[in-house]
Amino acid sequence: MNDRKPPRRGPTPQVEVIRKPPSPGPGSPVAPSPVAPSPVAPSPVAPSPVAPSPVAPSPVAPSPPSPSAPAPRATSPSPSPGPVAPGPPAPRPSVAPRPVSPGPRPGGVAPRPSSGPGRPFDRGGPPRPSGPPSSSSGPGAPAGHGPPAGRGGFDRGGPGGRPGGRPGGFRPAPRPSRPPTEEEVIALAKREKVPYRIARGDLEGKMKCRIWRKLHAEEAKRFDQAYQLMEKHPELGLPDAFALVQSGMSIDELQARRVRTQKKAAVKEARGSVPGNAVDAYLAALIAEKAEVSVVLGDRTVVDVLVQSEPIAFKLERSGRLEKLQVVLLARRALWDPLVPTLERDQKLAQKPLPIVRQPERRPFSDPRAFMPAVGQELSLTLRNGIRLKQPLVAVGPFDLLLGQTGNEIFVPLHGIARRGDQEEGASGGAPPAS
Repeated sequence: MNDRKPPRRGPTPQVEVIRKPPSPGPGSPVAPSPVAPSPVAPSPVAPSPVAPSPVAPSPVAPSPPSPSAPAPRATSPSPSPGPVAPGPPAPRPSVAPRPVSPGPRPGGVAPRPSSGPGRPFDRGGPPRPSGPPSSSSGPGAPAGHGPPAGRGGFDRGGPGGRPGGRPGGFRPAPRPSRPPTEEEVIALAKREKVPYRIARGDLEGKMKCRIWRKLHAEEAKRFDQAYQLMEKHPELGLPDAFALVQSGMSIDELQARRVRTQKKAAVKEARGSVPGNAVDAYLAALIAEKAEVSVVLGDRTVVDVLVQSEPIAFKLERSGRLEKLQVVLLARRALWDPLVPTLERDQKLAQKPLPIVRQPERRPFSDPRAFMPAVGQELSLTLRNGIRLKQPLVAVGPFDLLLGQTGNEIFVPLHGIARRGDQEEGASGGAPPAS
Protein backbone atom coordinates (compact mmCIF):
# COMPACT_ATOMS: atom_id res chain seq x y z
CA MET A 1 0.00 0.00 0.00
CA ASN A 2 1.45 3.36 -1.08
CA ASP A 3 1.22 5.95 1.70
CA ARG A 4 2.64 8.75 -0.40
CA LYS A 5 0.34 11.62 -1.22
CA PRO A 6 -0.60 12.13 -4.83
CA PRO A 7 1.16 15.02 -6.59
CA ARG A 8 -0.50 18.35 -6.12
CA ARG A 9 -2.31 19.46 -9.19
CA GLY A 10 -2.71 23.19 -9.75
CA PRO A 11 -0.84 26.31 -10.85
CA THR A 12 2.92 26.29 -10.48
CA PRO A 13 4.02 28.41 -7.46
CA GLN A 14 5.76 31.64 -8.29
CA VAL A 15 9.46 32.03 -7.37
CA GLU A 16 10.07 34.80 -4.90
CA VAL A 17 12.80 37.21 -6.13
CA ILE A 18 15.18 38.48 -3.46
CA ARG A 19 17.17 41.54 -4.46
CA LYS A 20 20.65 42.05 -3.00
CA PRO A 21 21.02 45.32 -1.08
CA PRO A 22 23.72 47.73 -2.22
CA SER A 23 27.16 47.31 -0.66
CA PRO A 24 28.19 50.02 1.83
CA GLY A 25 30.98 52.37 0.97
CA PRO A 26 34.41 52.29 2.49
CA GLY A 27 34.57 53.46 6.06
CA SER A 28 30.87 52.92 6.68
CA PRO A 29 29.91 50.62 9.55
CA VAL A 30 28.72 47.13 8.68
CA ALA A 31 25.16 46.49 9.73
CA PRO A 32 24.73 43.26 11.51
CA SER A 33 22.68 40.67 9.69
CA PRO A 34 19.65 39.69 11.74
CA VAL A 35 19.66 36.07 12.86
CA ALA A 36 16.30 34.44 13.52
CA PRO A 37 16.24 32.80 16.90
CA SER A 38 15.31 29.11 16.71
CA PRO A 39 13.73 27.28 19.62
CA VAL A 40 15.85 24.47 20.98
CA ALA A 41 13.92 21.23 21.73
CA PRO A 42 14.75 19.77 25.12
CA SER A 43 16.12 16.24 25.26
CA PRO A 44 13.61 13.53 26.23
CA VAL A 45 13.33 13.09 29.96
CA ALA A 46 11.58 10.26 31.83
CA PRO A 47 7.89 11.12 32.39
CA SER A 48 7.31 12.69 35.76
CA PRO A 49 4.54 14.71 37.34
CA VAL A 50 6.81 17.86 37.14
CA ALA A 51 6.82 19.50 33.68
CA PRO A 52 10.23 20.81 32.45
CA SER A 53 10.62 24.59 32.35
CA PRO A 54 10.99 26.06 28.86
CA VAL A 55 14.46 27.20 27.82
CA ALA A 56 14.62 30.71 26.28
CA PRO A 57 16.94 31.01 23.29
CA SER A 58 19.84 33.51 23.67
CA PRO A 59 20.64 35.84 20.73
CA VAL A 60 24.12 35.54 19.20
CA ALA A 61 26.00 38.86 18.67
CA PRO A 62 27.71 39.31 15.31
CA SER A 63 31.50 39.26 15.29
CA PRO A 64 33.17 42.67 14.52
CA PRO A 65 35.07 42.96 11.24
CA SER A 66 38.80 42.24 11.36
CA PRO A 67 41.06 45.32 10.75
CA SER A 68 43.35 43.28 8.54
CA ALA A 69 40.54 42.31 6.20
CA PRO A 70 40.56 44.26 2.89
CA ALA A 71 37.82 46.77 2.46
CA PRO A 72 35.14 45.95 -0.02
CA ARG A 73 35.06 47.70 -3.31
CA ALA A 74 32.59 50.44 -3.92
CA THR A 75 30.11 49.45 -6.56
CA SER A 76 27.18 51.23 -7.90
CA PRO A 77 23.91 49.49 -7.41
CA SER A 78 22.50 48.17 -10.60
CA PRO A 79 19.23 46.34 -10.78
CA SER A 80 19.46 42.70 -11.76
CA PRO A 81 17.33 41.82 -14.71
CA GLY A 82 16.69 38.22 -13.56
CA PRO A 83 16.01 36.27 -10.39
CA VAL A 84 18.86 35.75 -8.00
CA ALA A 85 19.21 32.47 -6.01
CA PRO A 86 19.24 32.88 -2.23
CA GLY A 87 22.50 32.30 -0.38
CA PRO A 88 23.18 29.48 2.02
CA PRO A 89 21.36 29.72 5.36
CA ALA A 90 23.30 30.86 8.38
CA PRO A 91 24.31 28.08 10.78
CA ARG A 92 22.26 27.71 14.01
CA PRO A 93 24.11 27.91 17.30
CA SER A 94 23.93 24.81 19.52
CA VAL A 95 22.54 25.51 22.97
CA ALA A 96 22.83 22.89 25.73
CA PRO A 97 19.51 22.24 27.49
CA ARG A 98 19.24 22.98 31.14
CA PRO A 99 19.02 19.84 33.31
CA VAL A 100 15.59 19.19 34.82
CA SER A 101 15.29 17.33 38.13
CA PRO A 102 11.98 15.61 38.97
CA GLY A 103 10.06 16.87 41.95
CA PRO A 104 9.78 14.96 45.21
CA ARG A 105 7.40 11.93 45.20
CA PRO A 106 4.91 11.22 47.96
CA GLY A 107 6.12 8.71 50.48
CA GLY A 108 4.99 5.07 50.19
CA VAL A 109 4.30 5.19 46.43
CA ALA A 110 6.27 2.84 44.21
CA PRO A 111 7.58 4.31 40.93
CA ARG A 112 5.59 3.35 37.89
CA PRO A 113 7.51 1.36 35.27
CA SER A 114 8.72 3.53 32.42
CA SER A 115 7.84 1.07 29.66
CA GLY A 116 4.68 -0.83 28.76
CA PRO A 117 1.02 0.16 28.90
CA GLY A 118 -0.62 0.69 32.22
CA ARG A 119 -2.80 -2.10 33.61
CA PRO A 120 -6.55 -1.54 33.72
CA PHE A 121 -6.75 -1.82 37.51
CA ASP A 122 -4.11 0.86 38.13
CA ARG A 123 -6.27 3.70 39.37
CA GLY A 124 -3.80 5.89 41.09
CA GLY A 125 -2.94 3.28 43.74
CA PRO A 126 -0.05 0.84 43.94
CA PRO A 127 -0.23 -2.12 41.51
CA ARG A 128 -1.27 -5.45 43.01
CA PRO A 129 1.36 -8.19 42.67
CA SER A 130 0.35 -11.00 40.30
CA GLY A 131 2.81 -13.62 41.53
CA PRO A 132 3.41 -15.21 44.94
CA PRO A 133 4.51 -12.83 47.69
CA SER A 134 8.21 -12.30 48.04
CA SER A 135 10.12 -13.50 51.03
CA SER A 136 10.66 -9.92 52.10
CA SER A 137 6.98 -9.49 53.00
CA GLY A 138 6.73 -8.84 56.67
CA PRO A 139 6.76 -6.09 59.23
CA GLY A 140 9.92 -4.51 57.77
CA ALA A 141 8.87 -4.71 54.12
CA PRO A 142 8.26 -1.42 52.29
CA ALA A 143 4.70 -0.20 51.98
CA GLY A 144 2.83 -0.99 48.78
CA HIS A 145 4.15 -4.55 48.28
CA GLY A 146 1.84 -7.55 48.75
CA PRO A 147 -1.76 -7.61 49.98
CA PRO A 148 -2.61 -5.53 53.02
CA ALA A 149 -2.53 -7.19 56.40
CA GLY A 150 -5.75 -8.86 57.51
CA ARG A 151 -7.14 -9.41 54.01
CA GLY A 152 -6.93 -12.62 52.03
CA GLY A 153 -5.32 -12.13 48.65
CA PHE A 154 -5.54 -14.24 45.52
CA ASP A 155 -2.46 -16.23 46.46
CA ARG A 156 -2.98 -19.63 48.04
CA GLY A 157 -1.62 -19.53 51.54
CA GLY A 158 -0.32 -15.94 51.21
CA PRO A 159 0.11 -13.57 54.14
CA GLY A 160 -3.19 -12.43 55.51
CA GLY A 161 -5.05 -15.17 53.59
CA ARG A 162 -6.47 -18.43 54.88
CA PRO A 163 -4.01 -21.34 54.68
CA GLY A 164 -4.97 -23.92 52.10
CA GLY A 165 -7.84 -21.82 50.77
CA ARG A 166 -8.89 -21.43 47.17
CA PRO A 167 -8.63 -18.14 45.27
CA GLY A 168 -11.16 -15.73 46.64
CA GLY A 169 -10.71 -16.66 50.29
CA PHE A 170 -12.91 -19.85 50.34
CA ARG A 171 -11.88 -22.58 52.74
CA PRO A 172 -12.63 -26.28 52.07
CA ALA A 173 -14.39 -28.38 54.69
CA PRO A 174 -12.01 -29.66 57.36
CA ARG A 175 -10.96 -33.28 57.01
CA PRO A 176 -11.43 -35.57 60.02
CA SER A 177 -8.30 -36.73 61.76
CA ARG A 178 -9.48 -40.38 61.58
CA PRO A 179 -12.00 -42.28 59.44
CA PRO A 180 -15.49 -42.54 60.93
CA THR A 181 -16.50 -45.78 62.60
CA GLU A 182 -19.51 -47.86 61.59
CA GLU A 183 -21.35 -46.95 64.79
CA GLU A 184 -20.91 -43.24 64.10
CA VAL A 185 -22.18 -43.63 60.54
CA ILE A 186 -25.29 -45.58 61.63
CA ALA A 187 -26.04 -43.13 64.46
CA LEU A 188 -25.81 -40.11 62.14
CA ALA A 189 -27.91 -41.84 59.44
CA LYS A 190 -30.68 -42.61 61.94
CA ARG A 191 -30.61 -39.12 63.40
CA GLU A 192 -30.73 -37.35 60.03
CA LYS A 193 -32.77 -40.12 58.27
CA VAL A 194 -30.48 -40.42 55.27
CA PRO A 195 -28.70 -43.34 53.54
CA TYR A 196 -25.54 -44.70 55.08
CA ARG A 197 -23.38 -43.44 52.22
CA ILE A 198 -24.57 -39.85 52.75
CA ALA A 199 -23.92 -40.06 56.49
CA ARG A 200 -20.43 -41.42 55.87
CA GLY A 201 -19.74 -38.62 53.39
CA ASP A 202 -20.88 -36.04 55.93
CA LEU A 203 -18.47 -37.42 58.53
CA GLU A 204 -15.67 -37.43 55.94
CA GLY A 205 -16.14 -33.75 55.15
CA LYS A 206 -18.24 -34.10 52.00
CA MET A 207 -21.88 -33.15 51.41
CA LYS A 208 -23.90 -32.41 54.53
CA CYS A 209 -26.98 -34.49 55.30
CA ARG A 210 -29.28 -31.46 55.38
CA ILE A 211 -28.02 -30.37 51.94
CA TRP A 212 -28.76 -33.83 50.53
CA ARG A 213 -32.29 -33.74 51.95
CA LYS A 214 -32.92 -30.38 50.28
CA LEU A 215 -31.57 -31.56 46.91
CA HIS A 216 -33.43 -34.93 46.99
CA ALA A 217 -36.74 -34.14 48.66
CA GLU A 218 -38.71 -37.06 47.15
CA GLU A 219 -36.14 -39.67 48.09
CA ALA A 220 -35.81 -38.12 51.55
CA LYS A 221 -39.55 -38.71 52.11
CA ARG A 222 -39.16 -42.41 51.29
CA PHE A 223 -36.28 -42.69 53.74
CA ASP A 224 -38.46 -41.05 56.39
CA GLN A 225 -41.02 -43.83 55.86
CA ALA A 226 -38.29 -46.50 55.93
CA TYR A 227 -36.95 -45.26 59.27
CA GLN A 228 -40.49 -45.19 60.67
CA LEU A 229 -40.86 -48.88 59.74
CA MET A 230 -37.54 -49.61 61.43
CA GLU A 231 -38.81 -48.00 64.62
CA LYS A 232 -41.94 -50.19 64.57
CA HIS A 233 -40.04 -53.38 63.61
CA PRO A 234 -36.52 -53.32 65.10
CA GLU A 235 -35.59 -56.58 63.33
CA LEU A 236 -35.71 -54.82 59.96
CA GLY A 237 -32.60 -53.29 58.46
CA LEU A 238 -32.50 -50.20 56.30
CA PRO A 239 -32.26 -52.14 52.97
CA ASP A 240 -35.30 -54.29 53.86
CA ALA A 241 -37.32 -51.32 55.14
CA PHE A 242 -36.56 -49.30 52.02
CA ALA A 243 -37.52 -52.31 49.85
CA LEU A 244 -40.88 -52.50 51.64
CA VAL A 245 -41.50 -48.81 50.97
CA GLN A 246 -40.56 -49.17 47.31
CA SER A 247 -42.55 -52.37 46.61
CA GLY A 248 -45.53 -51.84 48.90
CA MET A 249 -45.27 -55.36 50.39
CA SER A 250 -46.20 -56.26 53.93
CA ILE A 251 -43.84 -57.54 56.61
CA ASP A 252 -45.17 -61.13 56.28
CA GLU A 253 -44.66 -61.15 52.53
CA LEU A 254 -41.13 -59.88 52.94
CA GLN A 255 -40.28 -62.55 55.51
CA ALA A 256 -41.72 -65.32 53.30
CA ARG A 257 -39.73 -64.03 50.38
CA ARG A 258 -36.59 -63.97 52.50
CA VAL A 259 -37.13 -67.60 53.53
CA ARG A 260 -37.52 -68.67 49.90
CA THR A 261 -34.36 -66.83 48.96
CA GLN A 262 -32.40 -68.50 51.73
CA LYS A 263 -33.74 -71.92 50.81
CA LYS A 264 -32.93 -71.40 47.15
CA ALA A 265 -29.35 -70.56 48.04
CA ALA A 266 -29.16 -73.65 50.27
CA VAL A 267 -30.43 -75.90 47.46
CA LYS A 268 -27.88 -74.51 45.05
CA GLU A 269 -25.13 -75.14 47.57
CA ALA A 270 -26.37 -78.70 48.24
CA ARG A 271 -26.46 -79.62 44.56
CA GLY A 272 -22.92 -78.39 44.10
CA SER A 273 -21.63 -80.55 46.98
CA VAL A 274 -22.84 -83.91 45.53
CA PRO A 275 -20.99 -85.50 42.57
CA GLY A 276 -23.01 -86.84 39.63
CA ASN A 277 -20.54 -89.26 38.06
CA ALA A 278 -22.66 -92.40 38.67
CA VAL A 279 -25.81 -90.94 37.10
CA ASP A 280 -23.89 -89.58 34.10
CA ALA A 281 -22.27 -93.00 33.52
CA TYR A 282 -25.68 -94.73 33.60
CA LEU A 283 -27.19 -92.36 31.00
CA ALA A 284 -24.07 -92.63 28.80
CA ALA A 285 -24.39 -96.45 28.84
CA LEU A 286 -28.02 -96.24 27.68
CA ILE A 287 -27.06 -93.90 24.84
CA ALA A 288 -24.16 -96.14 23.78
CA GLU A 289 -26.26 -99.35 23.83
CA LYS A 290 -29.15 -97.69 21.93
CA ALA A 291 -31.46 -99.81 24.02
CA GLU A 292 -35.17 -99.12 24.22
CA VAL A 293 -36.14 -97.32 27.41
CA SER A 294 -39.48 -96.77 29.13
CA VAL A 295 -39.98 -93.11 30.05
CA VAL A 296 -42.80 -92.82 32.60
CA LEU A 297 -44.58 -89.44 32.62
CA GLY A 298 -47.35 -88.21 34.87
CA ASP A 299 -50.21 -89.92 32.99
CA ARG A 300 -48.54 -92.08 30.35
CA THR A 301 -45.45 -94.08 29.40
CA VAL A 302 -43.28 -93.46 26.31
CA VAL A 303 -41.11 -96.19 24.79
CA ASP A 304 -38.21 -94.83 22.75
CA VAL A 305 -34.43 -94.81 22.31
CA LEU A 306 -32.35 -92.29 24.24
CA VAL A 307 -30.09 -90.31 21.91
CA GLN A 308 -28.75 -87.46 24.06
CA SER A 309 -28.95 -86.15 27.62
CA GLU A 310 -29.00 -82.35 27.96
CA PRO A 311 -28.91 -80.36 31.21
CA ILE A 312 -32.69 -79.80 31.22
CA ALA A 313 -34.02 -82.24 28.61
CA PHE A 314 -33.72 -85.68 27.05
CA LYS A 315 -33.50 -86.12 23.30
CA LEU A 316 -35.33 -89.25 22.07
CA GLU A 317 -35.03 -90.89 18.68
CA ARG A 318 -38.72 -90.78 17.71
CA SER A 319 -40.36 -88.42 20.20
CA GLY A 320 -37.74 -85.72 19.95
CA ARG A 321 -36.86 -83.41 22.78
CA LEU A 322 -38.53 -84.11 26.15
CA GLU A 323 -38.17 -81.83 29.19
CA LYS A 324 -36.74 -83.55 32.25
CA LEU A 325 -39.34 -81.98 34.54
CA GLN A 326 -41.99 -84.09 32.78
CA VAL A 327 -40.17 -87.36 33.59
CA VAL A 328 -41.17 -89.35 36.69
CA LEU A 329 -39.11 -92.49 36.06
CA LEU A 330 -36.78 -93.95 33.36
CA ALA A 331 -35.59 -97.58 32.99
CA ARG A 332 -34.74 -100.15 30.37
CA ARG A 333 -37.84 -101.59 28.74
CA ALA A 334 -36.66 -105.14 29.41
CA LEU A 335 -36.55 -104.32 33.15
CA TRP A 336 -39.64 -102.16 33.44
CA ASP A 337 -42.26 -104.20 31.61
CA PRO A 338 -42.07 -107.26 33.94
CA LEU A 339 -41.82 -104.99 37.03
CA VAL A 340 -44.95 -102.86 36.41
CA PRO A 341 -47.56 -105.55 37.38
CA THR A 342 -45.91 -106.07 40.77
CA LEU A 343 -45.90 -102.42 41.82
CA GLU A 344 -48.36 -100.83 44.25
CA ARG A 345 -50.05 -97.50 43.53
CA ASP A 346 -51.60 -94.67 45.47
CA GLN A 347 -55.09 -94.42 44.04
CA LYS A 348 -55.49 -90.74 44.80
CA LEU A 349 -52.24 -89.76 43.10
CA ALA A 350 -52.87 -92.20 40.26
CA GLN A 351 -56.11 -90.39 39.42
CA LYS A 352 -54.65 -86.88 39.84
CA PRO A 353 -50.84 -86.66 39.80
CA LEU A 354 -49.18 -83.82 41.64
CA PRO A 355 -48.42 -80.77 39.47
CA ILE A 356 -44.91 -79.91 38.42
CA VAL A 357 -43.26 -77.31 40.63
CA ARG A 358 -40.61 -75.34 38.78
CA GLN A 359 -39.14 -73.59 41.83
CA PRO A 360 -36.65 -76.00 43.46
CA GLU A 361 -37.13 -74.46 46.91
CA ARG A 362 -40.87 -75.26 46.81
CA ARG A 363 -40.52 -78.95 45.94
CA PRO A 364 -40.96 -81.69 48.57
CA PHE A 365 -37.42 -83.00 47.89
CA SER A 366 -34.69 -80.88 46.40
CA ASP A 367 -31.66 -81.50 48.65
CA PRO A 368 -29.83 -84.68 47.56
CA ARG A 369 -27.77 -84.76 50.74
CA ALA A 370 -30.76 -86.13 52.66
CA PHE A 371 -30.41 -89.45 50.76
CA MET A 372 -26.65 -89.86 51.13
CA PRO A 373 -26.80 -91.92 54.40
CA ALA A 374 -29.23 -94.42 52.77
CA VAL A 375 -26.89 -95.51 49.93
CA GLY A 376 -26.83 -99.36 49.82
CA GLN A 377 -30.04 -99.63 51.90
CA GLU A 378 -33.57 -100.40 50.82
CA LEU A 379 -35.56 -97.23 50.14
CA SER A 380 -39.31 -96.82 49.85
CA LEU A 381 -40.58 -93.93 47.70
CA THR A 382 -43.97 -92.69 46.47
CA LEU A 383 -43.79 -90.87 43.14
CA ARG A 384 -46.04 -87.97 42.14
CA ASN A 385 -48.15 -90.22 39.83
CA GLY A 386 -48.87 -92.73 42.63
CA ILE A 387 -46.26 -95.44 41.86
CA ARG A 388 -44.62 -96.91 44.95
CA LEU A 389 -41.07 -98.22 44.67
CA LYS A 390 -39.21 -100.29 47.24
CA GLN A 391 -35.67 -100.82 45.93
CA PRO A 392 -32.11 -100.54 47.27
CA LEU A 393 -30.45 -97.12 46.73
CA VAL A 394 -27.46 -97.50 44.38
CA ALA A 395 -26.22 -93.90 43.86
CA VAL A 396 -27.15 -90.28 44.50
CA GLY A 397 -26.63 -87.43 42.04
CA PRO A 398 -27.21 -83.67 42.28
CA PHE A 399 -30.69 -83.99 40.71
CA ASP A 400 -31.48 -87.74 40.54
CA LEU A 401 -31.36 -91.14 42.32
CA LEU A 402 -30.47 -94.63 41.02
CA LEU A 403 -32.47 -97.54 42.55
CA GLY A 404 -32.37 -101.30 41.97
CA GLN A 405 -29.41 -103.57 41.23
CA THR A 406 -26.12 -102.69 39.56
CA GLY A 407 -26.64 -103.08 35.80
CA ASN A 408 -30.44 -102.89 36.15
CA GLU A 409 -30.91 -99.47 37.69
CA ILE A 410 -34.03 -97.34 37.75
CA PHE A 411 -33.54 -93.58 37.16
CA VAL A 412 -35.74 -91.47 39.49
CA PRO A 413 -35.38 -87.63 39.49
CA LEU A 414 -35.82 -85.81 42.81
CA HIS A 415 -38.65 -83.62 41.46
CA GLY A 416 -40.67 -86.82 40.75
CA ILE A 417 -40.74 -87.90 44.42
CA ALA A 418 -43.87 -87.06 46.44
CA ARG A 419 -43.20 -88.96 49.69
CA ARG A 420 -40.51 -91.05 51.25
CA GLY A 421 -41.28 -94.32 53.05
CA ASP A 422 -44.72 -94.81 54.68
CA GLN A 423 -45.06 -91.13 55.68
CA GLU A 424 -48.34 -89.36 55.28
CA GLU A 425 -48.84 -86.71 52.63
CA GLY A 426 -47.21 -83.45 53.62
CA ALA A 427 -44.50 -85.00 55.85
CA SER A 428 -40.75 -85.32 55.32
CA GLY A 429 -39.44 -82.49 53.25
CA GLY A 430 -42.48 -80.25 53.04
CA ALA A 431 -46.08 -80.49 52.00
CA PRO A 432 -46.92 -81.08 48.34
CA PRO A 433 -47.96 -77.81 46.73
CA ALA A 434 -51.51 -77.29 45.57
CA SER A 435 -52.28 -76.94 41.91
